[in-house]
Amino acid sequence: MVFQIDFKTGKPVYLQLVDQIRYAAASGAVRPGEPLPSIRPLAEELRVIRNTIAKAYAELESQGVIETIPGKGCFLKENHSPFTKRVRDQLLIKEVDEAVVTAHHLQVDRDAFLALVKERLDYFERKVNADKEGK
Repeated sequence: MVFQIDFKTGKPVYLQLVDQIRYAAASGAVRPGEPLPSIRPLAEELRVIRNTIAKAYAELESQGVIETIPGKGCFLKENHSPFTKRVRDQLLIKEVDEAVVTAHHLQVDRDAFLALVKERLDYFERKVNADKEGK
């Protein structure tokens, strides 16, 4: 897994990592049970302090995306959400609202935005199905 950190975005590095790992998990680039890079080597590779990586992993663990096995490392969990429907909806609403605001600022109209959302949903569905067939 290759991470790309942009120090100029204003978005905290640990949140950039969280987003990239969540994306990799959703797209199938990382499979359940697969280990994540160890904290120290990843921190050295990205040229950030170890606490930044540890904070990202702690956030992912609190979201139920990864699990830490003492002495072994961090691993992607099976896609069984630990959240109730209400909590999942609240988390998703926050993300959708951000996308809607971004689309508004970019002057993307409703139909184009909805078409893009459908396209992305179709992409992920195809990717997941292709990964299942490849097993």
